[in-house]
Amino acid sequence: MSNSEHNDWTRTGFSTRAIHAGQDPDPTTGAVVPPIHQVSTYKQDGVGGLRGGYEYSRSANPTRTALEEALAAAESGGLDPAQGFAFASGLAAEDTLLRAVLRPGDHVIVPDDAYGGTYRLIARVFGPWGIAHTPVDLSDVEAVRAAVRPETRVLWVETPTNPLLGISDVAALAGVARDAGALLVVDNTFATPYLQQPLALGADVVVHSTTKYIGGHSDVVGGALVVAAGAVLPGGLESPAGGTDVAGAVGFHQNSSGAVAGPFDAWLTLRGLKTLAVRMDRHQANAAAVAAFLVDHPAVTEVLYPGLASHPGHDVAARQMTGFGGMVSFRAGSEAKALDVCARTQVFTLAESLGGVESLVEHPGRMTHGSVAGTSLEVPDDLVRLSVGIEDVEDLVADLGQALA
Repeated sequence: MSNSEHNDWTRTGFSTRAIHAGQDPDPTTGAVVPPIHQVSTYKQDGVGGLRGGYEYSRSANPTRTALEEALAAAESGGLDPAQGFAFASGLAAEDTLLRAVLRPGDHVIVPDDAYGGTYRLIARVFGPWGIAHTPVDLSDVEAVRAAVRPETRVLWVETPTNPLLGISDVAALAGVARDAGALLVVDNTFATPYLQQPLALGADVVVHSTTKYIGGHSDVVGGALVVAAGAVLPGGLESPAGGTDVAGAVGFHQNSSGAVAGPFDAWLTLRGLKTLAVRMDRHQANAAAVAAFLVDHPAVTEVLYPGLASHPGHDVAARQMTGFGGMVSFRAGSEAKALDVCARTQVFTLAESLGGVESLVEHPGRMTHGSVAGTSLEVPDDLVRLSVGIEDVEDLVADLGQALA
């Protein structure tokens, strides 16, 4: 009998869930870490006689199942059990969700400072497929309400946003989505389930790039969806598999499209999830110190960090998050100065992505958000984004000091 049959991990603390949910000791050997089931197919005990429901690893793999159960437990502590789905990347997760819940003619509301990859997917992949979208300042609930159309099916939220660190009131937007008969989807990558749990605030689906903080070591690419118990497809839509539940539709599309997490990637992501809480405590402590240093630096014109009392979303963030995260953005006054800072750092590595144990610096306008150049989502050209790692904070501050000098 598995541990999960003895324990309801959803009722335990976050770190306990992250370490134990879906990760029972191996019944054959007693190994305390789930093994990497590097296998494509499974012996059947007679036609249709599946062991544990496994027949082919695109449809299900035990290592991926462990990750999916762990992610669902991480996001739904104390709630009715959610359902998790692991993918080959964050954008694969987003693509699968949008195909599952939208049809040509539908409309999506997106942040006016959304992640560039998400905007590119919605505008340039789903746009020609017949999906309309409206960028809105999601911190303005009435503006969001005004943007709703009869055909609005999804309200897509990032909080904090990438890279401007905007904050949206998830509970208030959940009310707007309910009134519109739309799904509230929250990209929780920056906050992580340790600092923010959107399902408890009324979200229907949570999205992650598990490449980032959940993986945490810059050694794996992955994505995930966690679907709330009872979430129903919008607009009277029925899943190709039958039924109207979002989880069933996502599961059908995950298997049909096949952009699933491989077993080794799932294993690496599980390893990262186990230490997420302790890493995030250090990430955000360092980020707060870095933000405080930048606020007082004469070469910096603006600091964007929700932990600062001056941040316009500070009060909302303090209410719906248990911490302010490890991402800090700032403006250097000109593109040339921003590029110079990126070129001069030594502890901060110039690279895309975020959420690893090492600190990273990047220029969003020319790097991660180049795909929104020339659109209403274009980011300021003097913006610098920092993913603050878990190094000694004195070294991080000194590095930024010399780069800004």
